[in-house]
Amino acid sequence: MIDWLGSMAALTAFGQLTPRMVAMWVVAGVLLYLAVRRQFEPLLLVPIAFGALLANLPTEGLINPPVGDSPGGLFHYLSLGIHLELFPPIIFLGVGALTDFGPVIANPRTFLLGAAAQFGVFATFAGAVMIGFSMDQAAAIGIIGGADGPTAIFLSSQLAPEFLGPIAIAAYSYMAL
Repeated sequence: MIDWLGSMAALTAFGQLTPRMVAMWVVAGVLLYLAVRRQFEPLLLVPIAFGALLANLPTEGLINPPVGDSPGGLFHYLSLGIHLELFPPIIFLGVGALTDFGPVIANPRTFLLGAAAQFGVFATFAGAVMIGFSMDQAAAIGIIGGADGPTAIFLSSQLAPEFLGPIAIAAYSYMAL
């Protein structure tokens, strides 16, 4: 019976499990718990947790392209969404749908905060150029000053993809403040 269970586990994706994968599942679970139950930055922690979970799944069959009548794996279709650049517009749509304009309508003076954010874009851009970054890199860095994570990620992916990781972390940390 034990031999049969071992051979069955080897034939499934569970045969590829490593302790590191399980540890990252625990980390993803903690992040999901903090985001959902404790309401600690759910817009930031839920995607990070799901990304950590998906990145640490056993990939047997998940990355296969479609063959004949059988559909492809989940990661194949996710990679198509990345390759075809479908995710940035979906993120923009989601963040736009979450925007609450009630406080701005109730107190129009808060438009000055928006103007201050635009000043932050230009000040950060000028500072990055003075430090010695190229114009494309400085523009990608400067957009962080607008306090808009999806815009910063999209612009940095187009202008300075080598800075995408640090810019994404900085933009979302800035938004979380």
